[in-house]
Amino acid sequence: MNIFQKQFLHPRYWPSWLGLLLMRLSVYLPAKLQYRLGLLLGQMMQPFMRSRAKVVRRNLELCFPEMSQEERETLVKSILNNTGMMLIETAVSWWASDKHLFPRVTYDGLEHLEAAKQKGKGVILLTGHFTSMEIGGRLIMLQTPAYVMFRHLKNPLFNAVMMRSRIYHSEGIVMRDDVRAMLRALRKNKVVWYAPDQDFGPRNSIFAKFFGVTAATVPATARMVKMTGAQVVPFVPKRNEDGSYHIQIFPAWQDYPSDDDVADAQRINDWLESQIRLMPEQYFWLHRRFKTQPDGKGRLYKKVR
Repeated sequence: MNIFQKQFLHPRYWPSWLGLLLMRLSVYLPAKLQYRLGLLLGQMMQPFMRSRAKVVRRNLELCFPEMSQEERETLVKSILNNTGMMLIETAVSWWASDKHLFPRVTYDGLEHLEAAKQKGKGVILLTGHFTSMEIGGRLIMLQTPAYVMFRHLKNPLFNAVMMRSRIYHSEGIVMRDDVRAMLRALRKNKVVWYAPDQDFGPRNSIFAKFFGVTAATVPATARMVKMTGAQVVPFVPKRNEDGSYHIQIFPAWQDYPSDDDVADAQRINDWLESQIRLMPEQYFWLHRRFKTQPDGKGRLYKKVR
C-alpha cells in the first residue's frame, strides 16, 4: 500500500502527518518511558473523549453491576488512560524492528500453537481486543507467520499506513468480510489471527450472552472450523507496567464446534469474559458492544450521546 499518494499532500492531512511523525518518534523511547508517556497521553486526551467515556461508563454498568459507582469510575479513568498507551503501542507495532521487540515479550504455551500447526488443518488464533490489537498481533507473529484481518479505517492516510504495516509484518491480510479468503488460508494449513469480539450488526450475527448481556456475536469461527477442520488456539496479550508484554497461549479447544451455533458463540464469549475479568483495564471498552439487540432498537445506549 503506497502512502505517498498525491491526495495525502492536501492540507487536511497535515494534522494526520504530524500525528504519525510523533508516533514514529515515540518508537525510539525506552520501554518504561513509552509506558509513562502513553498514560500521560491518555490523561491529556480525556477532555476530548467525553462521548467515548460515556460509552465506557455504560459498558461497565452493564458488565459489572456488582461494582459500586466509585469502583467503576476508577476503572473508567484507568481505561481512558490506557487509550494513550494504545497509540504508543500502535506505533511500536508498525515501526519497531523484531530485534527491538524480542527482549520485551515473554511467552507461555508456544507448544500448544506448534501442536495445533502439526495437525495440518490450519489454526485460528482466537483473541479479543486486548491492549492494542496491533501490538498483540505483531508480538504473536514474532513466533509464527499469520494472516491478519483488516477493516478499513475512516482516515485514508492512517488506513494506508496500517494496511502497509500489516502486509509487511504478516503473511497476508484478509478483509473482514472475505470468508472465502480465510478458508483458503486455513486449507493451506496457515495461521489466521482472528478477534470476533465486536458488534458487526445484525447481518450474519447470532445472539449470545456476554457478561450476562445479550450481544450480537459472529458465528464465523465455528463455521470455519466445520468447513476446514482448523484448530482454535486462544491467546491473550498482557501489558506489564515496565513496558514489557506477556503472551499467554492456551491449548487448542476440544469438542469444538458443537452442533449448536448459539452454544459455540457462547463458548467464545465465556472465554473472553473470563480473560477480561482478569485485567478489565486493558480491554477495549470504547466500542458499543451491545448496540445490536434482538428487537433491533439498541436501547442500551439510548442515553449515551
